[in-house]
Amino acid sequence: MRLFIASASPFVRKCRIVAREKGVLDQMEEVTADPYANDPELVAANPIAQIPALVLDDGTVFTDSPVIAAVLDDLGAGGRLTPQDAEGAWRVRRLETLAGGVLEMAVKLVLEGRRPENERSPTWIKRWTDNMGRALDALEAWDVQPDPLDMGVITTGVALTYLDFRHPNYDWKTGRPNLVALQKALEQRQSFKETYPK
Repeated sequence: MRLFIASASPFVRKCRIVAREKGVLDQMEEVTADPYANDPELVAANPIAQIPALVLDDGTVFTDSPVIAAVLDDLGAGGRLTPQDAEGAWRVRRLETLAGGVLEMAVKLVLEGRRPENERSPTWIKRWTDNMGRALDALEAWDVQPDPLDMGVITTGVALTYLDFRHPNYDWKTGRPNLVALQKALEQRQSFKETYPK
């Protein structure tokens, strides 16, 4: 199978971490693609030219990082990164969605910052920044732990490091010691080290 990637994408990083944690990396080729250049191979796999995109050996295509991560979780060995019991599964999905919201806001801010200055919207920048801060406060209150590792924990860790990577002047650490400790613990895992954004 093939996973279309860009090393700076947090959505890609999440899938790459799952592939490593689940032991499927040796079955998968990571193909670097530029979504902004409408890379032909990527567009053939995903008509909206977004990454990640996963193409199985039989040609089946999956897009959207939570879906791809779930597919890799199914294909891999060992314990599930989303529990099978309903209570555990919903807890993980809620956490994954909240942390995914932080990623959405952070990426929107990056893209807005790439627009010509006279086209940027201070109203949207403030809204996305406020949304991100509230979501981080909720994650702090959640007291996310690095173990057991699951989709929610992975997504939270990816979001925190993405903030350091793309928004170094945004102070997310003050007043959020639980998240600081979580990020420190997760970034020591081999799967996180191998996929650090570049």
